[in-house]
Amino acid sequence: MDIDNWDEYRTAYQVARLRTVSAAAEVLGVHHATVIRHIDSLEGKLGAKLFQRHARGYTPTEAGEDLLTVAAATEDQLTQLAGRIHGRGASVSGDLIVTCLPQMSPLMARTIAKYQADNPDIRAELIVDTRPLRLEYGEAHVAMRAGAPGDDLDNIVQELAKMPMGLYAHKDYIFRHGPLNGIEDIPNHRFCRVSTLNVRAPFMRWIGEHVPDENVVYRCSDTNTVQDGVIAGAGIGFLPGYIGNAHPDMKEVLPSDPSWSSTFWCVTHVDLHRTAKVHSFVTFLKEEAKGWADL
Repeated sequence: MDIDNWDEYRTAYQVARLRTVSAAAEVLGVHHATVIRHIDSLEGKLGAKLFQRHARGYTPTEAGEDLLTVAAATEDQLTQLAGRIHGRGASVSGDLIVTCLPQMSPLMARTIAKYQADNPDIRAELIVDTRPLRLEYGEAHVAMRAGAPGDDLDNIVQELAKMPMGLYAHKDYIFRHGPLNGIEDIPNHRFCRVSTLNVRAPFMRWIGEHVPDENVVYRCSDTNTVQDGVIAGAGIGFLPGYIGNAHPDMKEVLPSDPSWSSTFWCVTHVDLHRTAKVHSFVTFLKEEAKGWADL
């Protein structure tokens, strides 16, 4: 069946089923002249008569009966397909792909595990990447982003939480180098930070403005490796509060400044936002995020 002639096959199917041009035209919502034109065109392309025309209507020939049988089976298959697709969209099951930045991974692992406990038919995949995945290409269903969420008009962006950032040091570092006694004591200490500062992130801008380059002794490719360096005792560095406060050997060396906070966003594509599983997960995620700032 040539897909380019789909309308003509559909018309011939309705004529074969209903046996009159007028009835087929009413079902299809077209003029009866269109029905006749489609039949004549399809018969010409197939090189065979599909109908015997008479005063009472159209009677399928042997070729027309073959077309009726195949088209009826095709209609049934398409109806079943539509039902499966509708059911897939209406049920909380199947694959759920979530993407986030490396430092968000502990939060997302906890959230996804709790969500799956309530929705055991969900098969989750967590993609940890500093690169923003393309939601419009189906690379992920839900994206967690920090800082600027992007301005793609096809995405739905919702603020989840403002996450406190703090300056931390390992207790072994403090034992070797002493505590940080205020901003004026910065030149006497060693620091960890990313190699390339993103000035749109307030805490990165702060460390760039207040810590001299000669005091940065451990540079990293991303914030996750900064975290590893600080926990290893290489120097003082910024960590999310939920990571620094959860580690028994980490100490906050300055009072946290609210201006250092990082905004976390949930991003979904408009075409998937209202599907059952995405809507369900995002609702659950937003509720979980209410407690993140207190971790």
